[in-house]
Amino acid sequence: MRRETPWGPWEPASLSETAALFSALRTPWWIAGGYAVELAVGRAFRDHADIDVLLLRRDQLAAQQALPGWEWWAASPPPGVLRPWAAGEILPGTVHDIWCRPGPDDPWRIQVMLDESDGRDWISRRDSRVRLPIDAVGRTSPDGVPYLSPEVQLFYKAKRPRAKDEQDFAEALPLLDAARRGWLAESITLVYGDDHPWNARLRG
Repeated sequence: MRRETPWGPWEPASLSETAALFSALRTPWWIAGGYAVELAVGRAFRDHADIDVLLLRRDQLAAQQALPGWEWWAASPPPGVLRPWAAGEILPGTVHDIWCRPGPDDPWRIQVMLDESDGRDWISRRDSRVRLPIDAVGRTSPDGVPYLSPEVQLFYKAKRPRAKDEQDFAEALPLLDAARRGWLAESITLVYGDDHPWNARLRG
């Protein structure tokens, strides 16, 4: 699915291509976004304008290892600013997104997202009170592709749900057991408020 942006077109890599590019990394990584929900559900059910890979900030340079020879651009404050990410540069904590493309004349193909960690815990970039053991953040598909657990991905999508986020929530909700529903409802309440519309369905 191709889309235009002020910084050039997006033509996302396929799930299989992205997984192959990151498969050699020894650090944790997960497919994120809508593709993560589809991997949890076990089937494709909507179009995607991009493809996201989540890394822990401590492992950020693994993105450059996975995509050697590519261009990497950091989304830096203020919003709407992209700047080149130099080889070996450690990005500041204000940068959470990196756009990647094979070369200057190519469309953007992969977005890398950075989350925080503390020892063995993953910490949400949205709110440091939301955390899980790193081992509990993701799952692995039958084909061996690591992806973000649906309750973690839905927490991010809950900030300002769009139509596609509502669709992802509806598809993933039946997969969540009581513990995962409870964690998601608690995290949503903590960060977005108890009146969030998803909470009634999570607790129902």
